[in-house]
Amino acid sequence: MIVGKREAWTGRLFLVLLMAFTIVPFVSLFVTALHPSGSYPSGLEWPSEPRWGNFADAFRAAHMGDLLWSSTLIVLGVVPVSLVLATMAGFALGHLRMAGRHLVFLMFVLGLTLPFEGIITPLYYVVRDMGLLNTRWAIILPLIGLFMPFAVYWMRAHFINLPDDLSEAAQLDGANVWQLFWRVHVPLAAPAISSLAILLFLWTWNQFLLAIVLVDDPARRTMAGALGAFQGQWGTDIPLLCAGSLLILAPTLIVFLIFQRRFVSALLQGSVKG
Repeated sequence: MIVGKREAWTGRLFLVLLMAFTIVPFVSLFVTALHPSGSYPSGLEWPSEPRWGNFADAFRAAHMGDLLWSSTLIVLGVVPVSLVLATMAGFALGHLRMAGRHLVFLMFVLGLTLPFEGIITPLYYVVRDMGLLNTRWAIILPLIGLFMPFAVYWMRAHFINLPDDLSEAAQLDGANVWQLFWRVHVPLAAPAISSLAILLFLWTWNQFLLAIVLVDDPARRTMAGALGAFQGQWGTDIPLLCAGSLLILAPTLIVFLIFQRRFVSALLQGSVKG
């Protein structure tokens, strides 16, 4: 009994420390954002006169209204297409007995090992040859391809755990492959699809590297591309940079808080097993 209580308290202490380790950087961002513009605050010192107007100044300086619209268009171009392709591919690789499915799945797994930074140079020349530089398509199309390995792996892990009895019963009722996919398996995959949608939204919204390298027009970048607006010739405005970072994080935090139950539900149902 004593050992069990000790383990419980140790686990709680570990969770508290982990929570503090996670929250402190956000508290530091918030406190720094309230200092006078152009200053260089140190530590977690609360300013004598908090500058709440820094958030409005950061919004105007980075033209975040235009970037908010641009990010929305990019998300609408990436997330739905990625979900459809990943769900169909995951169903084929995880549930259908197609020839060569293990080899195809291995190729997707190998795609998980490719970092964005390692392929940004050849990707730049490919996008340039396609005539898509400085357009939102330069972000949308590469992101769909780069997200596919993880998205297909995620959806396959869900479909591979479903019992074959469901498909056999539907086929006995005369359902073809498309009806089996759309009417039987997609509704059952709603938690996995919704949680994948949340992840793709977060990754697309916070995409910085592709937006900076492939798009020169700041108005066509993602919200994360607004961070470059606080970099001057001789230095960086740290308080406005922190205020801008919090404004960029706000939509992703709101989306996660709203849909966190679906996300946790998908994890508990074993959507990443297999």
